[in-house]
Amino acid sequence: MARLNGAQIVLESLQREGIDTMFGYPGGVVLPLYDTLPQYPGIRHILVRHEQAAAHMADGYARASGRVGLCLGTSGPGATNLVTGICTAWMDSTPVLALTGNVTRALLGKDGFQEADITGITQPITKHNYLVMRADNIAMSMREAVHIASTGRPGPVLVDIPKDVFQEEAEFEWPEQINLRGYRPTTEGHAGMIKRAAKLIDEAKRPIIISGHGIIWGDAQKELVDLAEKANIPVITTFLGIGGFPESHDLSYGWLGMHGMYYANHAADGADVVIGIGMRFDDRAMGRFNAFNPNAKIIHIDIDPAEIGKNFSTAVPIVGDAKRVLPKLAAEVKEQRRPEWIRWIDQLREDHPSLHVRETRRMLPQYVMRTLYEETQGNATIATGVGQHQMWAGQHYIYKRPRQLISSGGLGTMGFELPAAIGAQVALPGQEVWAIAGDGGFQMTMQELAVLVDEQLPVKIAIMNNGYLGMIRQWQELFYDKNLVSASITQPDFCKIAEAYGIKGLRAEHKSDVPRVIQEAREHRGPVLIDFMIDQEENVWPMVPAGAALSETLEQPASEAAR
Repeated sequence: MARLNGAQIVLESLQREGIDTMFGYPGGVVLPLYDTLPQYPGIRHILVRHEQAAAHMADGYARASGRVGLCLGTSGPGATNLVTGICTAWMDSTPVLALTGNVTRALLGKDGFQEADITGITQPITKHNYLVMRADNIAMSMREAVHIASTGRPGPVLVDIPKDVFQEEAEFEWPEQINLRGYRPTTEGHAGMIKRAAKLIDEAKRPIIISGHGIIWGDAQKELVDLAEKANIPVITTFLGIGGFPESHDLSYGWLGMHGMYYANHAADGADVVIGIGMRFDDRAMGRFNAFNPNAKIIHIDIDPAEIGKNFSTAVPIVGDAKRVLPKLAAEVKEQRRPEWIRWIDQLREDHPSLHVRETRRMLPQYVMRTLYEETQGNATIATGVGQHQMWAGQHYIYKRPRQLISSGGLGTMGFELPAAIGAQVALPGQEVWAIAGDGGFQMTMQELAVLVDEQLPVKIAIMNNGYLGMIRQWQELFYDKNLVSASITQPDFCKIAEAYGIKGLRAEHKSDVPRVIQEAREHRGPVLIDFMIDQEENVWPMVPAGAALSETLEQPASEAAR
């Protein structure tokens, strides 16, 4: 056994876990760790400009790669700046390891300079967290933290280490085995419940699958396709489930929810058996709970038992890993055709084509996203912020594979797009990554443009610039009698901002500019920012108003469609 200081033990532990990238920002109490970093050239440190962005980069890295993402902050404000990013990862079940420093052990609880009780602050938004008080406990804490973050339902774990623990020496012994009493995720699924679910599916006339983020985290796309094809069950996804089922498949009917497809919402509301897999039955997807399809029998498959029965009564609960459960369920169900049910949904889609991009001289954001899809042939990884542009990116870019859409779903964190795209690009060197932004949210984290330059990352940025906080304007227009309060937003010249960082800036002012600027951006080897001057008053449709049911989905009014 070697004798190492705490900082060395941290970095040695990260190497043993295969973690090779750290998104961080230095500060006084973590300087012992930074002092040690050159001894570990296999660990790449990426200097962010704000710790919130470090957490989002770790999140984007994890979502793009399927591996644990690592972020680092110093004590006090460094740690608290990570909180929004940690909560974003918590709501979307992303395996993020947040490493923070704290004041020396003698100052803990005494309001020392830059002290914050970060383990107390993050207790509700982490799977678990650690305050490590001895150097000889670091290795086990790190080993457990990575295990907890990446197994079962993934999620963030925080490890907080006082400054003098980084400096303290201890014998390094790597724990090959861990034994966490009370943490035993169920993966297999109950055989009896699987048989009950198969019987219910066999008897169903109008079954529907709602595929969620858990299919992607469980790497269960093939298993889902096998089940859907054998039993001929239409598949819709949640917003974060996009890519978990190929959108080109004959049984794919888009995604449901507040801005989901009209036909997906009505199919879910008209089904007699609803099979939710790796999803939470949350309000954004399901609309008003007590109005959702009261006659449907629900089969819920999820690795987290806390989600089953939380929002809806479940006829057949199955706790387990989708990758393990779905083959067993597919083996039990009968082959079926269900022509009438599929014909009904097909007719609904024909009568209510939610994804139609209307012809107009104006630069519609839907046209921008569809053109981006065509120019990239659907192969790019897309990271979005939150707002109207997020919904248009979900609707009008067609996704072929899991992990292709990276977006903040549960927390709805504006400013997520650029740092998440940076994390994704680091995880996927050589692949094409686009950040889709709004002109409001982009200003929350645009300082991270510096990281693109530092790290020579070829991320392309598309800003949907309408001069408004678009979703705020839409809601105030539709539900607050057009009382637009703090909806318009002053902005800088984004191209000049990009150029100030040494990044190529392009602007599209007319519809005819769109293909050209996308092509020019793609041909440029470095990062590019494109400012798309889109129609200012375009709204996102379809829409389920807050508190409404999926059956009350609104389509674009004729007056708007004629503009």
